[in-house]
Amino acid sequence: MTKAKIEKIALSQARDIPFDRLALSSRNVRRVRAGVSIEELAEDIARRTLLQSLSVRAVIDEDGQPTDRYEVQAGGRRYRALELLVKQKRLAKNAPVPCIVREDGILEEDSLAENCQRVSLHPLDQFRAFQALKEQGVGEEEIAARFFVTPQIVKQRLKLASVSPKLLEVYADDGMSLEQLMVFTISDDHARQEQVWETVQRGYNKEPYYIRKLLTENTVRATDKRARFVGLAAYEEAGGIVLRDLFSQNDEGWLQDVALLEQLVTEKLAAEAETIKAEGWKWIEVAPDFPYGHTAGLRRVMGETEPLSDEEHARREALRSELEEIEQRYFQESDEDLPEEIDRRLAEIEAQLDAFEERPVHYDPDEASRAGAFVSIDGDGRLKIERGYVPPEDEAPVADDRGDASEARGDVDAASPGSIEGAQFASSQDLTSTSSSDADADGEEDGLKPLSERLVMELTAHRTLALRDAVAGDPDIAFLAALHALVLQTFWRYPTASCLEIRAESPTPTVQGPGLKESPSATAIDERHANWEKQLPDEPELLWEFLCDFDHDSRMALFAHCVSLTVNAVHEPWNRTQGRRRHADQLACAVSLDMAAIGWKPTVENYLNRVPKARILEAVTEAKGAGMAELIEGLKKSDMAEQAERLLADTGWLPEPLRTNWPPRTPAVQPVVVTGEPKSPEPDASPSESSAAAELPAFLTAAE
Repeated sequence: MTKAKIEKIALSQARDIPFDRLALSSRNVRRVRAGVSIEELAEDIARRTLLQSLSVRAVIDEDGQPTDRYEVQAGGRRYRALELLVKQKRLAKNAPVPCIVREDGILEEDSLAENCQRVSLHPLDQFRAFQALKEQGVGEEEIAARFFVTPQIVKQRLKLASVSPKLLEVYADDGMSLEQLMVFTISDDHARQEQVWETVQRGYNKEPYYIRKLLTENTVRATDKRARFVGLAAYEEAGGIVLRDLFSQNDEGWLQDVALLEQLVTEKLAAEAETIKAEGWKWIEVAPDFPYGHTAGLRRVMGETEPLSDEEHARREALRSELEEIEQRYFQESDEDLPEEIDRRLAEIEAQLDAFEERPVHYDPDEASRAGAFVSIDGDGRLKIERGYVPPEDEAPVADDRGDASEARGDVDAASPGSIEGAQFASSQDLTSTSSSDADADGEEDGLKPLSERLVMELTAHRTLALRDAVAGDPDIAFLAALHALVLQTFWRYPTASCLEIRAESPTPTVQGPGLKESPSATAIDERHANWEKQLPDEPELLWEFLCDFDHDSRMALFAHCVSLTVNAVHEPWNRTQGRRRHADQLACAVSLDMAAIGWKPTVENYLNRVPKARILEAVTEAKGAGMAELIEGLKKSDMAEQAERLLADTGWLPEPLRTNWPPRTPAVQPVVVTGEPKSPEPDASPSESSAAAELPAFLTAAE
C-alpha cells in the first residue's frame, strides 16, 4: 500500500517594510478599542521595541498588480502606536517595521483568525511572572510603571502568587474561582489556608465570605474600637500579626493575637488613668466599656470651663462671621461642589471653633476629693473620660441648725436669706413648738409661745387647698412648678425643694443588649443631658428663679427631656403590667416612633442568632416574600442568620416588640408592613426566581 504524500506548508514571507509605506486597512475586523491604550502601547514599544510583527498585504493598483505599498490587516493598534511615535519624532518615518506579508486568502479572514486564535495569559501565569520580576530585583513601583498599572495592583498580584502552591494548582485546574483565591491572601499561613480549603471542600458552602469567616475566626477586626484605641502600629510593634485583605475597598484587617490586644488595651487605659488621677480625683474606674446607665444614682460635679480672653473671644466671633459668610455664599447661591480651597478653609474654621468649645474644665478641689472618674473607650476608639461623679457614701455631711447631719446637696431647707421660700420657712420654724398640743391661749405676758405643730398643720392644709385651686387656674405656673419638680429630681440627688408630690424616676434598663450604649438614641440622650447640666445653676435653691427667666421654648425642651427620662417600656417577665405596655405603644404612635428610621437593623448578634430558624424564615418572608425565604430554608442556622442579615439590611423590617403596633395582633396573610406608609397587598407579590438569584450568593441559586 502506497503511503499518501504529505504536502509541505509554506509560511508567509517576513520582511522589513519602511513605516511610510504602510497604511491601516479599513477592512480590519477589530473596530472597538479594548485593553491597553495606544499611548501606553507606544511607551511599551519604545521601551522594548516591537515584540510582534504586523500582518500586511500589498496594495493592488487599478490594473490588479501589487504595488510597493502595503495595508495592515492585523495589528492595527500596533500600527497606531508606531504612528504616534513617528508624530512624536521618536521614530523615523522610514524606520523598517517587521511584517508578515500575506498573499493568499481573504483579508477579513486573516484579521479575524489572528484575534480569535489568540489566547489570553492565564491570571496565575501573570501573578507568577510579576513574582519572577520581583525576585530578580525589580521593585513594585518599577513593575507598575513598566506595565502601566498601579502599585496596588502589583501588590495584589504578588500577594495572589504567595498563596499556598497546592491551592494555586487547584486554581490553575479551575477547581477554585479567582474570588475564592483572593480571600486566601488574608492569611500567610499555608497550612491554615490548606486546612480551611479542606474544610470547605467537605461542605456545601464554598462562598468567599464563608472562607473569610473561617480564616478570621478568633480574630478581632481592625475596625474594632479596641484596635483603633491601641493603634495597628503599636500592636504590630508589640509583635502582633495583622491579617490584611488587599482586595477590600475598605482596607479591612484582622488582629490575630487577641490576648496581646487585650493586654495593650489594659496597659494604655491604666496609663491614662494614672494621668487623670493626678488631677485630684478620689477614685478612678477603668474598663474598655461600661454598661449603659452606669452613672445612675451618682451626683455629677459640674466644673467651670476656662473663660475666653478678650483676644480669644474676638477670634472666635471672627471665625463665626467668616463661616456664616461662606455658608451664605456657597450653600444658598449654588448647588455646585465647593472649590477645594474653600472646602479646606471650612475644615480649618470648624476645627478651630471646636477647639474653643473643648476648653479645659476646672473643678473645686474639695468636690474632686470626693468624686471620681470613669475611663473607657468610646465607639470610635478614642479615650472617653467621664469626670466628677460622687457616690452617696462619699457625700459630705452638712450639719443643720439643730446639729443633725442632713443630706448633702439638695438639703435646701435653709433657703437663701431674703427669698420667699426662706421667709416662709423661718416663719414656720418660729411659730412651731415642739409640743403636739395647742398653745395656751392665756400665755404668759412676758412673751409669745410658738404655734403648735397641730395648728400649723391645720393652717397649712387650708393653704394647700388654696394653692391647688389657684394653680389650677394658672396653667403656665402649673407647668413651671411641675418642671421645677422634675428638674430637681432629674439633676439633683436629694430633691427636697419642691412642694409638689411628683415623683420622677429614671430607671436604668434591666438588660444590656448588644449595642445599647452605642445606639444613636443613647448617644443623643447623654449629649442632651450633659448640655442641660452645663446650663442649670449649681445650687437647687436658685432653680426657680432660673426657670422663671427661661423662654417658653427652652422650658418646653427641658420639660420634654425630664419627662422622657421617666419612660420605661421594658417588657419584664416579673412586671407584666398590661396598661404600661399599652400606653408605651400609644406613646410610640403619638411620636411616630420608627426604630428602623433611627438606625436599628436586625443582625446576627442582636436578633437573628438568638431566635429559632422558623423566626428567621418568618422575618425574611415578611420582608422579602416566601420565594426568598425558600432559598435559605435548607441552610445551617449560622449561615441562615448571616444570609438573612444581608437580605433584611435595607428593608426596614422590625421584630414585633419594636413595632409601634406591639403587642402583636393576628398576622396577616400578606407580609406585614412595619415602616413607612401602609401599602395595599398585591397579588403574586413574592419575588421571582430571577430576582432572588440577583440578590443571593451563587451557592444558593446554582442549578443542582
